[in-house]
Amino acid sequence: MTATPRVVLGLGLRRGTPAAELLRTADAALAACGLDRSAVALVATLDSKLAEPGLRLAARELDVPLVGRPAAELAAVPVAGSARVAAAVGTPSVAEAAALAAAGPGARLLAPRTASATATAALAAPPPEAPR
Repeated sequence: MTATPRVVLGLGLRRGTPAAELLRTADAALAACGLDRSAVALVATLDSKLAEPGLRLAARELDVPLVGRPAAELAAVPVAGSARVAAAVGTPSVAEAAALAAAGPGARLLAPRTASATATAALAAPPPEAPR
């Protein structure tokens, strides 16, 4: 039996986005990779979004830790982004950059980000463990 891969779910969101919308967006990103919620090990986002009730509830529903990274750290992650997002929050990418930053050096994106009207989701896989 093969274990379900564990991935980092990066979420970007507008203020006030409800948990249901975040979870729908996350589910779409997971399904595009042939995964379900059991694959999520961690939710990562912009640190200034950590107090958002919908985000906190979504992480609780997924039963995984929620971590935030500062905009300067996310802006340094080499991924495509948006000038509009950069002007609004200080980094051109939130979901993809947060997923990669939280997954660690050598992580890779599993698919392009998934977007809804008020949220974005991206999945990153940590680097494979070195053989022992």
